[in-house]
Amino acid sequence: MSLIGVLRTGVSGMNAQSNRISTVAENIQNSGTTGYKRTSTEFSSLLLESADYGNYNSGAVETAIRRSVGEQGPIAFTNSKTDIAIQGNGFFVVQDTNKGSYLTRSGNFVVDGPTGNLVNAGGFTLMGYSLANGEPSPALNSVQDMVPINVSQIGTQARPSNAGSIAGNLPYDEPILPATPAPVPVGAAYSKKTSLVTFNNLGQAVTLDIYLAKTASDTWSVSIYDASAKPPYTLPSRPLTTSNLTFGANGKPPFGTTTTVTVPNGQPVKIDLSNVSQLAGAYALNGAANGSAPTSVTGAEFGTDGTVYAIYADGTRAAAYKVPLADVPSPDNLEPRAGNVYTMSPKSGDLLIGFAGLNGRGTIKAGALEQSNVDVSTELTAMIESQTVYTANSKVFMTGNELLETLMNLKR
Repeated sequence: MSLIGVLRTGVSGMNAQSNRISTVAENIQNSGTTGYKRTSTEFSSLLLESADYGNYNSGAVETAIRRSVGEQGPIAFTNSKTDIAIQGNGFFVVQDTNKGSYLTRSGNFVVDGPTGNLVNAGGFTLMGYSLANGEPSPALNSVQDMVPINVSQIGTQARPSNAGSIAGNLPYDEPILPATPAPVPVGAAYSKKTSLVTFNNLGQAVTLDIYLAKTASDTWSVSIYDASAKPPYTLPSRPLTTSNLTFGANGKPPFGTTTTVTVPNGQPVKIDLSNVSQLAGAYALNGAANGSAPTSVTGAEFGTDGTVYAIYADGTRAAAYKVPLADVPSPDNLEPRAGNVYTMSPKSGDLLIGFAGLNGRGTIKAGALEQSNVDVSTELTAMIESQTVYTANSKVFMTGNELLETLMNLKR
């Protein structure tokens, strides 16, 4: 046996355990890092050919680094709507300041003040597809059509009214008007009057005056005017629409009874009248219409399918972006980079793009973060093991060194 080989074997063993302790140290220091994946050191033997008799040539040990990228970490819920986690397979696509694309599981995103982009703790911008032109059709293996998620760029939005409703009761004992106002003409009598506020295309409030005239025992005429024309609606003013509301024997109109009126400088509004009744009770109507005045974006929230919604000051929301999930055939062979991100390698396979919940990909949980998959107790145990084996290898080295010194002293 070569004594020099003994020394080299001892050094190889110490180097191997040093590598293992290095990965343990990295795991422990990142045990609180969002989305961090544990690194481990595996060993394999390197043997030298030896004769069946005579001297034995000791070999060495080789270390291989393994990363548990595909292992799910625990999910912890937070108070931030822009924190997102992946439950299952997949990665977020992010971009650095040099427009380079990476993959990550770190979903602790916040709005970056200067740019308005969603940026995580590593300084990487979340990427996705804009929904401005409808549902996206992403390339299956490319990120070229993705844009930074920036809800603040949507700006102020006005929502014109397109639907409304009127409900309540019209009194059955209301007198029938002597002349049928169809529509309510200038100076004609009417039975009841109410109003409904709608919004035009610019977000301006438009009040609609609704005149109700009982023209027969079970029939009411409904005439709707633009209130800005001011009563008594002198010629050439005309109603925006006129329709008849007919009640059955039960005091209810036919199911699905509606009337449609086009708001000036706005959209056609379909008003549901099916919940109006004519019963022996007091007059009591109430109504509502959708739409809103111009409102600004106050925040964002995520859906489980990756849709990013812009939240407006009035509480409404609108779909603005859709975040895809990327995957590779062998996630454990991705190459790690600073900032808790990964790039593809020849062993990981090519990039695959799709949406959450499809083709084996996980779902996105809003207001949650994926924790590190490091078990600190396991790492401390591994550190004690490595320390013990390192000490044993150092003893082998010292013993070999003592034997070598003895050999060198034989010539004296």
